[in-house]
Amino acid sequence: MKGGRTPVQPGIHLLENSIQHYAWGSPTAFTTFLGIPNPEGTPMAELWMGAHPKAPSYVRLSDGERVPLGDLIERDPVSWLGAAAPRYGNVLPFLFKVLGVTQPLSIQAHPNKEQAREGFERENREGIPLDAPHRNYRDPNHKPEVICAVTPFWALRGFRSPGEIARRFTHPAFEPLEQAVRDLRIDPTPSGLSRFFRTLMTLEPQVKREVVTTASVAFRDHPEPEYQWLLRLADLYPGDIGALAPLYLNLVKLAPGEAMFLPAGELHAYLEGVGVELMANSDNVLRGGCTPKHVDVPELLRVLTFRGKDGVEVLSPREVAPGLWAYDLPTGEFALSCIEADDPVEVEVGSVEILVLLGDHAIFSWEGGTLELSRGQSVVVAAVVGRYEVSVEGRLYRASLPVA
Repeated sequence: MKGGRTPVQPGIHLLENSIQHYAWGSPTAFTTFLGIPNPEGTPMAELWMGAHPKAPSYVRLSDGERVPLGDLIERDPVSWLGAAAPRYGNVLPFLFKVLGVTQPLSIQAHPNKEQAREGFERENREGIPLDAPHRNYRDPNHKPEVICAVTPFWALRGFRSPGEIARRFTHPAFEPLEQAVRDLRIDPTPSGLSRFFRTLMTLEPQVKREVVTTASVAFRDHPEPEYQWLLRLADLYPGDIGALAPLYLNLVKLAPGEAMFLPAGELHAYLEGVGVELMANSDNVLRGGCTPKHVDVPELLRVLTFRGKDGVEVLSPREVAPGLWAYDLPTGEFALSCIEADDPVEVEVGSVEILVLLGDHAIFSWEGGTLELSRGQSVVVAAVVGRYEVSVEGRLYRASLPVA
């Protein structure tokens, strides 16, 4: 430690986290679920738990000094991350969040590892500053993610089947797309879907405004939720062609406890609700609409996966040990589980863990001591802890590394 201070012993420690105040955030969700006062009613969008340099979590020492979590891991990666530390470059490979969404986020997708590395290097060569508004790649990493609903959670995820898209766009409101719809019916393949989406995204600005305006009038009284979301998006982003996304992307409503995994290249948007989100430690986003931020259509088209399918796989947890429920995820960077039981739960620790309490109270006990949590608090657990027992009133959401 700097100045000769005693290093933090790897164990179980309270985290101090940052809140991101984006405009789409909720003025009430974090007070309700995390116990964070918000007398001014400021939109609170994301609570970040992890070691991302933009907003790292801190561990407070006994003398009051705050140490970034990433610094602690860097000094003793195996004790914190476990034996797999070298596989992850001796750094925490995930970022854990709580989201409070009251207005839809932008329609977006994330690159795979190869695309991210190539794009990051290319924009570096072009001399684009990392904080430039038109920069697409802010790091060389991919960003698979999972969202787990705390409240009913609305989202868009993945292209519908070409036949269903053509059906929904066969309407006089979409006259400028008539030929594109006809072509999609003739060629309902990924390449046909790609051409349809390219046509939609590259319409002249005036045509985009006219299509969105006409559709808003035509579907004003349509009862299906897809059309109600179209109206809401069109109201928030007048003339933005992204308002039509509920007709070409699958609309999903997750019940509390249900989750949805988002791989690279999958076009999606979060619309409304409170959830916990776990992702690879990256900030790369390619946007496709419903945003005042930079939209790079050619780059978005390059990273998207054009697999059309009606419906979305919804994940429910399975009990893997008494009181411990896990979600099956196809990724090597993170694992998501939750702890909920009337009796104390024994947990075997194989890697670093971050847990956040969405409930009233929790008590951790391990060989090194005990630690109490109140609503909204979070802890980091070092791999060397090996085992702990926890009693919880409510639910603990738990991010960790996959078991090898």
